[in-house]
Amino acid sequence: MRGHIERELKLDPGEGFELPPLDGVPLESRLFTSTYYDTPARSLTGAGLTLRRRVENGLSHWQLKLPAAGAARHELEALGGPAGPPDEIRQLLAAHARHGDFEPVATLRTRRRGVRVDDDGRSVADVTIDLVEVLEGNRAAGQFAELEVELVDGDEADLTRLGRVLRRAGASRSDGRPKVMRVLRPAEPSRATGGTTIERVQRLLAQQLRELERRDPGVRLGGAAEDLHQFRVATRRSRAVIRATRPIFGNALTPVAEELKWLTSLLGPVRDLDVLIEHVRVRDEIRSFDRESAGGADLVARLEEERGLRRDELLAGLNEPRYAALLAEFERAISTLPQLEAHSGGLRPIARRELKRLRKRARGTAEEPSDEALHELRIAAKRARYAAELAATVGADRKLRRYLTAMKAVQDTIGAHQDGVVAEARLRSAASATSALAAGRLIERQRARRTASRSQYRAALDAALEAGASALR
Repeated sequence: MRGHIERELKLDPGEGFELPPLDGVPLESRLFTSTYYDTPARSLTGAGLTLRRRVENGLSHWQLKLPAAGAARHELEALGGPAGPPDEIRQLLAAHARHGDFEPVATLRTRRRGVRVDDDGRSVADVTIDLVEVLEGNRAAGQFAELEVELVDGDEADLTRLGRVLRRAGASRSDGRPKVMRVLRPAEPSRATGGTTIERVQRLLAQQLRELERRDPGVRLGGAAEDLHQFRVATRRSRAVIRATRPIFGNALTPVAEELKWLTSLLGPVRDLDVLIEHVRVRDEIRSFDRESAGGADLVARLEEERGLRRDELLAGLNEPRYAALLAEFERAISTLPQLEAHSGGLRPIARRELKRLRKRARGTAEEPSDEALHELRIAAKRARYAAELAATVGADRKLRRYLTAMKAVQDTIGAHQDGVVAEARLRSAASATSALAAGRLIERQRARRTASRSQYRAALDAALEAGASALR
């Protein structure tokens, strides 16, 4: 299976549009047919994933597109026929298997022409016009045109520049949706705010479940730490909402929360190592002293080996029936939430209660708190923030938005301290005789980060408590 990161800009060419003169060479014209697939529940579409089988010149490929950083997409491709997706793609979509097998939802025939833009011998981007026919059987039932700029060796500045050139030539902005989304009937838009208390909680929890399904393939693939991070955030946010709404729903969601706790326990070690490796390798912290210590590379290798072991444990968990059962039970529990007690107070009282708990913990925190006390304070801040997000489903005014921003600052500040605590423990565990000096230098830097966090957290916390008192009075 091959893969690459796709960075592109989609535009609407409009009727009669012609490509302006562009430095480069014409691309060979192409004709291909793409059949798009989804589950009966349309879970791929709901998660922002695209699965298609493309046939061109008699050759059949399956392609899967996953979200990547920003507006980029991770495109994976494998040979395969009409019987269904190849095993390597099907395995990445295991979280969607509970919705039923993949079925065709649309077939498009595309005629493509364009130019590969060149800049002093550097292939910058492919600029193409697609004329697309929507097929029903062998008959064209509709058509549309799409203009794309896909980077080859160019960067975001090139993408912006070419977009301006094409808009000056008559193209207009588009919403960037995949082609198939221009064909499929859009789902009924959910109300961003309003509804009963149950409906608002259901909506927020359903968003977290969709985020799990959206990020699951990327977590399995393992190419981007952001997928794992957002997957973990969705589990934590779900648990916080379940905990905060227990006075309304009793223990109806407790079994789901317990299983989410199990899932989070598998995610944490991998995420912690992602953060640490990013600090010592991607940010080149090793290089500043690697001349003095040949153990720097050895230390990184040991950390990556440990991450590989923890990732294997995570993948084993994702392939367990227990995980599939968790997703199914999560969905069932959301749709059948009981209102066990009369609850007419709305969701702001929940946010007030969590803010009160945070304030109480803050008052009980020593002037020079232990690492554990700071970690507990961060957990309380996280719960208060997620409860405020729940209240914001009713409608967030300026004060509530300010409170949410302040709470995120608290989480980030104390979170940097906790990252340092975890990092030091990991570095001590990974250090060997040859890497002891490198580990010691890195531990010094982690302690400096913790010192900085300790000097900043109280001001951030006081500002958040003040913003919360104003927003939730």
